[in-house]
Amino acid sequence: MELEIADIESQTTYKATIQEESRDIFHKGNRSIILKFHNVVYKIQTKKVGLFEKNKKAEEKVILNGVTGMVEPGEILAMLGPSGSGKTTLLTALGGKLGGQLQGTITYNGKPFSNSMKRKTGFVTQDDVLYPHLTVTETLVFTALLRLPNSFTKEDKIMHANAVMTQLGLTRCKNSIIGGPLLRGISGGERKRVSIGQEMLINPSLLFLDEPTSGLDSTTAQRILSTLWELASGGKTIVMTIHQPSSRIYYMFHKVLLLSEGNVLYYGKGSEAIEYFSNIGYAPTMAMNPADFLLDLANGVYTDQPNEDHALNKHKLISAYKNYFNTNLKPSLHEIPDYGKSQGRFEDNGVEKWPTTWWQQFSVLLRRYVKERKHESFSGLRVCQILLVSFIAGLLWYKSDISHLQDQIGLLFFVASFWAVFPLYQAIYTFPKEILMLKKERSSGMYRLSSYFFSRMVADLPMELILPIIFLFIIYWMAGLKANVVNFIYTLFSLILNVLVSQGIGLAIGAIVLDQKSATTLASVIMLSFLLVGGFYVQHVPKFISWIKYISTSYYVYHLLMGSQYDTSDTYPCSKGQCFVAEFPMIKQIGLDLRGQMIAASALGLMLIGYRLVAYFALMRIGVTKKLG
Repeated sequence: MELEIADIESQTTYKATIQEESRDIFHKGNRSIILKFHNVVYKIQTKKVGLFEKNKKAEEKVILNGVTGMVEPGEILAMLGPSGSGKTTLLTALGGKLGGQLQGTITYNGKPFSNSMKRKTGFVTQDDVLYPHLTVTETLVFTALLRLPNSFTKEDKIMHANAVMTQLGLTRCKNSIIGGPLLRGISGGERKRVSIGQEMLINPSLLFLDEPTSGLDSTTAQRILSTLWELASGGKTIVMTIHQPSSRIYYMFHKVLLLSEGNVLYYGKGSEAIEYFSNIGYAPTMAMNPADFLLDLANGVYTDQPNEDHALNKHKLISAYKNYFNTNLKPSLHEIPDYGKSQGRFEDNGVEKWPTTWWQQFSVLLRRYVKERKHESFSGLRVCQILLVSFIAGLLWYKSDISHLQDQIGLLFFVASFWAVFPLYQAIYTFPKEILMLKKERSSGMYRLSSYFFSRMVADLPMELILPIIFLFIIYWMAGLKANVVNFIYTLFSLILNVLVSQGIGLAIGAIVLDQKSATTLASVIMLSFLLVGGFYVQHVPKFISWIKYISTSYYVYHLLMGSQYDTSDTYPCSKGQCFVAEFPMIKQIGLDLRGQMIAASALGLMLIGYRLVAYFALMRIGVTKKLG
């Protein structure tokens, strides 16, 4: 019992210490932020397609129409409105994550968004983008190691992550995996708290949350809002979207912004919203949740009005708010000073672009990826698949010596084909599945794209090569291939090169297309073309299409595998007695000369690097590496 009390006292002391360190490290000087947004307009281009191509018409749709407001330190601003009202778009714009035709002014203590501002901002998305196989502790610790600056030691970062878990009530599930749609893990509320915890690690002065209570029960939602209210009480500025809060949650909001089809129907104190609408003739006819009443009005529903007046009511609400804003709110918004404006705290001069070094990012991402990826690479289903295929193939080609030359050649081409297709389809889903995580973490400035990319490549090496090596050990000796160490190593080298190049093709296709279905279709066409011109199915390829073999991985791998088993001096039984293997039609077309082997190995080496460079530049092209700020 005394030990437990000591532990509690130790945790309490530690939390106070960490909070003090956070204030000193992250927010030197005035760390409070006033967020102002004035006349924010956002439009998108849509196309109205007619029956014929010439009837296409470009239309402009207004998502946000002149939205103005302000949030001060210590306040929670809740943006309410029905689906499609523009809540998330406005939140994204305020968080510095929205480009395109955005008009108006958004300032943070009177300054525009910058690298320094990004370091003081947390953004929690509606969907919890987390690795399913990592535990809660691993998720937060890895995030802390990446996001916290080197002013913290490694031990401090880990302790900070533990303190955040304690603050958010995640201690009971700290050793449980996150889970996913097909993997049982922590609850939805706990996942949301983990997402919030990732942003709280940097002790942000400004915190954005998109639907933080979506899909949660009222008790869990209340607990999350209580945590946010405590953060706001500590001087943080909090902005969130929320769909349909309970009355208990509603009264925790300091300010409310009600949107309908991009137009503001109300902005002001949450406690004064009902009074405002009552003064303009829209009072609730019964005791009800204020949020429900506001959402009814935003949807054009009011119980005292007939159905045909609903659209008219909404226009009246918009017009009434404009008059109210010009008379009461507009002057007061200009009266509040942007403290910190003159000091220029958000200038980028002297601000480190990255919180940690390239090597630190690489090593942390490497460990995180290995922990997550090993469950997929060594899943029971995948291991069984490889073992079964290797044993079945070994039985089919059992003791198939050089007297069955045609069969041996078929075995070599099967090995080349199988280990071209299998790793390609494993790699093709890498970036399409990771893109949301990559965008989320890169947008917060956690790491460089290069450190992420190289960590993925290095982590994949042992996991992608162990199974093909096991496969070759089984099939090589069962099939009766040359029982010689040199020949085996040569065959193994050819197989590994085949796996790595095919993986590179999959990474490149996945990074370019980023749609799993389309990427799979494209990969099928490319791989089928490579296999057909590989030299096994068709020896005499027409000249007008024979150029494909020079970009075909199957052609070069098949070439190397032939050289790993046969030499120009080898013979096999034929109708003439003994014939040279090099004169066998299928082998003669390929050739066994050393120069040809060197060319094949060099071509595959260039492809190994080239396809990965294509994948890297494809990720840059889609804007994942957009500069901070």
